[in-house]
Amino acid sequence: MACDLCASSNEVEFPSEIILHFPFSGLEHLDKNGVLLYPKVLVCLTCGFSRFKTSESEVAALAKGVGRQTK
Repeated sequence: MACDLCASSNEVEFPSEIILHFPFSGLEHLDKNGVLLYPKVLVCLTCGFSRFKTSESEVAALAKGVGRQTK
């Protein structure tokens, strides 16, 4: 697979832990916890472009946290 940004084939997949925080400002949303993800991140070692896929259950947790519905 080639990098989407620079077309290099110098990409490596890394295990990761990522916390996504909800995009709210102000003090009223401090009680919302972020969603902890454990994706494999594909990193281009040429330009640094990175990407990962979020599972359906993680997407549902994110949608619930921002008050939106999933399909």
